[in-house]
Amino acid sequence: MTQESGGSAAVNTKSSPNSSRGDAAPDLLDEVEPAIDEEALLAEFDAEIPARKLSGIPQLVVKIMGVALSLFGLYWVFNPMATQFYLPAFLMLALSATFLTYRGWGSKNKTKAPGAKDNPRIADWSLAVVAVVPFAYIISDWDAFFRRAIIPTDLDVIMGTLAILVTLEAARRTVGLMIPIAVLVFFAYAHWGSYIPGVFGTSSFDWSRLVGHNIMGTQGLFGVPTNVAATFVILFTVYGAVLTASGASRFFIDLSFAAFGKSASGPGRTVTLAGFLLGTVSGSGVATTVTLGGISWPLLRRAGYPREHGGALLAAAGIGAIMAPPMMGAAAFIIAALLGVSYLQVLLWAIIPTILYYLGLILSIEMDARKFKTTDVKMEVKPAGKLLLRFGYHFSSLAAIVVFMSLGMTPFRAVVYATVLAFVLSFFDRNSWMTPRRVWDALATGAAGAMSIIPVMAAAGLIVGVLTLTGLGLKLAGIIVSAAGGNLLLTAILSAIAVTLLGLAVPVTASFIISWVIIGPALQDVGVPAFAAAMFIFYFSVLSEVSPPTALSPFAASAITGGKPITTMWLTWRYTLTAFLVPFIFVLSEQGVGLLLQGGIGSILLASVTSIIAVAAFSVGTGGWLWGPAKWPARVLIGAGAIPLVTLSLVPMVCGLSAIALGVIVHFIGRKSTLRASGKA
Repeated sequence: MTQESGGSAAVNTKSSPNSSRGDAAPDLLDEVEPAIDEEALLAEFDAEIPARKLSGIPQLVVKIMGVALSLFGLYWVFNPMATQFYLPAFLMLALSATFLTYRGWGSKNKTKAPGAKDNPRIADWSLAVVAVVPFAYIISDWDAFFRRAIIPTDLDVIMGTLAILVTLEAARRTVGLMIPIAVLVFFAYAHWGSYIPGVFGTSSFDWSRLVGHNIMGTQGLFGVPTNVAATFVILFTVYGAVLTASGASRFFIDLSFAAFGKSASGPGRTVTLAGFLLGTVSGSGVATTVTLGGISWPLLRRAGYPREHGGALLAAAGIGAIMAPPMMGAAAFIIAALLGVSYLQVLLWAIIPTILYYLGLILSIEMDARKFKTTDVKMEVKPAGKLLLRFGYHFSSLAAIVVFMSLGMTPFRAVVYATVLAFVLSFFDRNSWMTPRRVWDALATGAAGAMSIIPVMAAAGLIVGVLTLTGLGLKLAGIIVSAAGGNLLLTAILSAIAVTLLGLAVPVTASFIISWVIIGPALQDVGVPAFAAAMFIFYFSVLSEVSPPTALSPFAASAITGGKPITTMWLTWRYTLTAFLVPFIFVLSEQGVGLLLQGGIGSILLASVTSIIAVAAFSVGTGGWLWGPAKWPARVLIGAGAIPLVTLSLVPMVCGLSAIALGVIVHFIGRKSTLRASGKA
C-alpha cells in the first residue's frame, strides 16, 4: 500500500531538520545508528517505485517544470479559466514531469550508489514528450472537443486513448501496478458488461463511448479528483513547502522538545506533539514519520524505548498527520468538493476525531512509560515560552487560513494569502529568509509534493467515470446493504472491512474516492447522513495505512530504529487500534454526529464524553496498564466494555460501562492481592 507523498526525492530542496537551527538538543541529533538519509528513506517508502535522485540538466528541467506547475496553479486562483482548458493543461505539465521524475520499467527501485547518475533514459524523455501530445490536442480546441463527447471523431478516440495510457503509466510509476490494473479491470467490465450474468450485468459500451465519457466529459479523467489535485492539492503543497522553508518545521520540533519538560513520559509526548505539528504542514504519514524519526529516535532510545516500540510510536504519530487539520491529505479536499461544502466545514468535522486519535496515542505512551520504566532525558533546549515568543509567528499562517475562510474567502485565495504571509514572516529569522533561490526551491518542492498524487487522482477519476457510466457503484452499494439485511451496524462493519481491504492495495486518496462511490450510497441507504458517511470512509481509508500486512510508515520507522519491521507494524496497529472505534460512533447513532460538531450541544457533549471513555477503556485493554500492570481478565472486561459505547444507545452503554467498572474492580482486587503477596501492601 502506498502513501500520499509529502515531497519528492527528485527535486527535494527542503533543508534537513538536522541542518537547520540547532535549538533542540544538537547532541541528540548525531546519535542515530545507522546514519539516517531522510531523502533516501522518503524515496523508498513514499512510493513503491521511488522518485529519481536527479542531477545536472534533468534536475534543472524538472525544477523548471515544477515551478511552472506551481505558478500555473497560483495564476489560476486570480485568473480563473474554463475547467475544460485548465485541467488538460495542468495534467499535460504534471504527467510530463512525472515521467522524468519517477523510474520506469527496468530501472532499479533502490537509490543507486553515491555519485552514480540516476537520470531519465531516452524512453523517459520520449514519454515526457508523448504525454504532451493528447493534452495539447485537447486544449488546442477544447470547446469543440468536449462538445463531441457523444460522437467523437477517430482522432478524438486516438488522442483520448493516448491520454488514458500516459495517465496509467504515470500512476504505475508513482504508486505501483494496482491502480492501473484496477482501471483496466473496470474498463473491461464496462466493455463486456452484457456478458456478465446476474446482478452485476450491465450494458456493453464500445471503446469510443468509454473514451467519450471518460475523456471528453467531466465524469472521468477531468472529474472531481483531478480538479481537486489541480486546485487544493497543488496550492497546499506549495504552502507547505514555503512554510517549511521559512523554518516552521524546525520550530515545531523545537517546541515539542521544550513543551513537556523532564518527565518519564516526556519523550513519548514530545514525539506525539511533534508528529501532530509536522502533520499540519506535510499531510503525509511517511514524510512525517521519517522527518520525526531522524530527530526523535535518539531521544526515545535514551529514554529506554525498545526499538520496535519506538518505531511504532514514530509511525503512529506520523500517520496522524493524514487526519490532522489543516492539510489532512488530499481526501479532505475531495470531501469538500463532493459534498459541496466549504473546506473549513471539513476541518471542523475533523477536530474531535483527531483529538481522540491523539488521546489514544498519549494514553498508550503513558502506559509504556511505566511498563518500560522510561526516564527523562536531559536536553539543552530553550524554554517553550521563549520559543513561542521568538518563533511563535509560524502559527500565524496556519491560523490565517481558517480566519480567511471564516470571512468568506475561497479556500484557494485563503491558502495563497497564507503562503504570502509565511513568506513575509520568514524575514523574522535571518537563517530562514525566503531569498529568490529559496522561493524557487519552494515552488519546485511544492510541485514535487503534488506530483505523486496527481496521476493517482487522475486514474481514480477514470474508475469513478466507469462506475457512474455503468451504475456499478449503486449495484455494489445495494449488495452491501442486502448482505447486511438493512441493519445499520452490519452495514457499517462490512463497509469498514471493505474500505480497509481496498486501502491495502491503493493510496488513501484513491481508496476514499472509490469507496465513496461504492460504499457512500450503502451507508446513506441505511440512514447515515452524507457528511458522516464521508468522514467514516475517510478515517477508515487513513487507518488502512496501519492495517497488516502492508504499512509503509511502520516499515520506514523500523528502518530508522533498526527494529524488526513486522513487529513494529503490529505494535503500530496496537497503538492506533482505539482509533478504529471512533468512526463507528458518528454513523451508528443520530447523536453520534456530535463528534463532527453537528447536532447541537447536547449531542456534542454526549458523543465526546462517551468517546473519551471508550478510547480510554480500549487503551487499557490493548495496553495492559491501569495504575499498575493489568492482567487479562481485567483487560478483557475493560477493553470489551468500550465497544458497546460506540452505539450511544442506553442499554448497550449501560452494559459497556458495567463491564468497564467490573474490570476496574477486578484489576484493583488482583493488584491488592499481588502487593500483599509481595509484602508491598
